[in-house]
Amino acid sequence: MIRELNERSREIFRQIVDVYLETGEPIGSRTISRRLSVSLSPATIRNVMADLEDAGLLFAPHTSAGRLPTEAGLRLFVDGLLGVGNLGDEDRLAIAHRCAGTGVSIEGLLERATETLSGLSRCAGLVMAPKTDYPLKHIELVNLSPGRTLVVLVTENGVVENRIVETPAGLPPSALVEASNYLSARLVGRTLEEARAEILAELQAHEAELDQLTTKLVESGLAIWAGGERGGSLIVRGQAHLLEDVQAIGELEQIRSLFTALETKETLVRVLSMVDKADGVQIFIGSGNALFNVAGCAMIVSPYRDGRERIIGAIGVIGPTRINYARIIPMVDYTAKLVGRLVG
Repeated sequence: MIRELNERSREIFRQIVDVYLETGEPIGSRTISRRLSVSLSPATIRNVMADLEDAGLLFAPHTSAGRLPTEAGLRLFVDGLLGVGNLGDEDRLAIAHRCAGTGVSIEGLLERATETLSGLSRCAGLVMAPKTDYPLKHIELVNLSPGRTLVVLVTENGVVENRIVETPAGLPPSALVEASNYLSARLVGRTLEEARAEILAELQAHEAELDQLTTKLVESGLAIWAGGERGGSLIVRGQAHLLEDVQAIGELEQIRSLFTALETKETLVRVLSMVDKADGVQIFIGSGNALFNVAGCAMIVSPYRDGRERIIGAIGVIGPTRINYARIIPMVDYTAKLVGRLVG
């Protein structure tokens, strides 16, 4: 599509998007004429703007004679016109310094990286923690309430995961102790995936000396721990930044939609889980993507890899479509590579 635009149309379109990203305001033909390096009349500019609107790249807010980019227009701008340079030294040092330090758990490191991205970008930061495919160091079952048990998993690389399991009715406290001892004996030092098939086979063959309720607890737990989520746990930080630069009621509604997505997290988990099929920074803009589909919002994420070049998680930011793509894209890319080195 970008190749179909002539140089004059590209430059006018770029000016409109630049102003939108800076201010959130629509821009009119007279303002564009003063910003261009070549002399064009407002009438000529209005004709070009009309053509860009017909192409679905611009729209006119009903309260203004100026134009704003559509989500499709922003997508075209990011893909074809945006100049993305290297990350500035100040941002690079800030990220490296914040993530440095010894004795920090993997979860602590990921929280630091997410908070730093959020602070520098003024967006919400998010990270998908690594999937639990490292050998387990500790497992513990804690009774929360009738029918619900908290399972605490600690891996040898320092990741702590808490998951809730529905427990059979009438489960006595002794069953949790028995299940914990049984699982610890078979899981510690091994990954969930390695031990899962063996444990299930043992239960089905009745070789394990567990009562019926404890057996159900172990079976349901393994189904959730090892076979449930494709990704790991999701960490979100800095949601308050999203409210700092709201320009209009329309933007506030978009931010409310974004807060809903952050609270439910289901959409974000699906998107981040799909990032493991991609290479490098991925950009999702508004409702044009079937997976993301949050109107007026954008997400920039990148997978990170361990020492064996396996994708083990994803990190990035989410905010309104009016974010500084040129600065944030290399910021996310650098942070993902740094986290991969520190985690792997």
